[in-house]
Amino acid sequence: MSSLRTVTARALRATPARSRPFSTSRTCREVVVADVGVPTPQKKPVGAVRGGIVGFLAGFSLAASVAAYNLLDQYNTASAALQASVDELKQSTEQISTHIRRIEAVEKDQKALADKTARKEDLSKLRSEVKQLYDGLHGEFVDMRSHVWGMQQDIHALSKKDSTTPGVRI
Repeated sequence: MSSLRTVTARALRATPARSRPFSTSRTCREVVVADVGVPTPQKKPVGAVRGGIVGFLAGFSLAASVAAYNLLDQYNTASAALQASVDELKQSTEQISTHIRRIEAVEKDQKALADKTARKEDLSKLRSEVKQLYDGLHGEFVDMRSHVWGMQQDIHALSKKDSTTPGVRI
């Protein structure tokens, strides 16, 4: 503060005694001005072109990030739908495989039964054999019947003859 007063005193001595303007009056000079430091340089105003470029880049970055977020969200949704479709396809494939195995088992059983069953030719052969057996048995039955009838006739004839003679019985 003393340095400021000395500077003010020297300035007063150096000026000739003329009429003093209002700005150099003693009271103004004696006012102590606070030390505010080095004056800051004045900021240059941001130009329209530079502000436009910065605004464009900021808007483009924001729009690109929103688009990337939406694209990622759609990708996740499509991926989940595709995974569900693949799981459903796998399940239906397993069901079809199960049905095919069952059909193969039924075909195997059908083939085994077809090998065991009689065919038309076998049936006709068997029918002719049964017919021959029947004819043979019928012939034997007729022969047996005639033989039994003959025996009945002989027994009947003997019984008539014996009935005429008293006392003998067969």
